[in-house]
Amino acid sequence: MLRAVIFDFDGIIVDSEPLILKLTQEMAALEGWTVTEEEYYRDYLAMDDRGVVEHLYGSHGRSLDTHRRDELLAWKAQRYRAIIQDGLPPIAGAAEFITEMAHHYPLAIASGSLRVEIHHLLTKMGLREKFSVLATADDCQRSKPDPEVYLTALSRLRGLPNFRDQSLQSEECLAIEDAPLGVVAAQGAGFKCLAISHSRPAKELLHADLVASEFAAIDLQNIQALFE
Repeated sequence: MLRAVIFDFDGIIVDSEPLILKLTQEMAALEGWTVTEEEYYRDYLAMDDRGVVEHLYGSHGRSLDTHRRDELLAWKAQRYRAIIQDGLPPIAGAAEFITEMAHHYPLAIASGSLRVEIHHLLTKMGLREKFSVLATADDCQRSKPDPEVYLTALSRLRGLPNFRDQSLQSEECLAIEDAPLGVVAAQGAGFKCLAISHSRPAKELLHADLVASEFAAIDLQNIQALFE
């Protein structure tokens, strides 16, 4: 039985990936590196910023400089926060789907973005109160595709009054993702995963339990069937 729904954030709820790509390219350029759009969506989608910087170091044959990594992370966070002050557009159909799911299940976020960014953008969209739990980059040491952020969300969901009498199990959770590595992370936590082919083509998301082209195309009966 489905008992909780956990959403990725960037590229699922908010249309932020083009901006994150641009800032990732600018951040890499500070070190003399380039990141093409193809490379970003192939190699970096679903990673948190720390994972992106560490991957950049490794892919350029450099030993990790943790002090410089943290400077780059702070630079990117400051730039991003300034740009999103007035909010960002939601993914088409996301608000309606979230509102419908919130009538039936506790909702959580499991994202590689920072808590302050997620809180701000959800508030701007009028969706913050729909989510009982936020699990973010602030809470985790390992980036997706590691399942840590989803397991963190699960642990926090278990603390809700809804699950006091009967603990929530991983197989009772649905994750919603847009990135192939995000699907790996969700399934690694034991969740079923619905992938939306907003950021990547459907053929790259076939390892998900369900794939939809957009929120409006989701068949709720197909979701329920996953948990029967």
